[in-house]
Amino acid sequence: MNSVDLAQPLHEWRDLVGGEKEEVEKLGDICISLRYVPTAGKLTINIMEAKHLKAMDCGGLSDPFVKVVLQHQGKRLKKKKTTVKQNTLNPYFNESFSFEIPFGQIQKVQVLITVYDYDKLGSNDAIGKVWIGFGASGVGLRHWSDMLANPRRPVAQWHALCPEEEVDEALKKPIR
Repeated sequence: MNSVDLAQPLHEWRDLVGGEKEEVEKLGDICISLRYVPTAGKLTINIMEAKHLKAMDCGGLSDPFVKVVLQHQGKRLKKKKTTVKQNTLNPYFNESFSFEIPFGQIQKVQVLITVYDYDKLGSNDAIGKVWIGFGASGVGLRHWSDMLANPRRPVAQWHALCPEEEVDEALKKPIR
């Protein structure tokens, strides 16, 4: 800086260098098993486990539970919840929920799975959400297709959790 004359304007050109990429916040992953028995019209969803969940409590942990919502043509048909697992970012649930869905409707069903952090005071905070079934894309669609292609067999799959707002926004868009 000693050699720079601050009384004179200084024009200097430089090439831009790549900035740091903003890292997408990891919310965690959830393992879900799906099973459909067409003859009985029965869909079984097993919430198996989650791993690497985002810490939501001040102690660096969470008290996770999972809410499963079944939708048909945008209308909520049923909802079920797992138990709360205290102080963990890698909960093991192994909880199954069965739903009666006639074979004629199974193609148009949506399963929304939201992982929440349980709070004694105030409202529970969503950690992340997954959309499986009609209108979903990527892993959510592939998992649903695998289940339909393998009737009576449980099909397990890991899903990366997405921000709740992102999934809710995608659900509002018309399905092609």
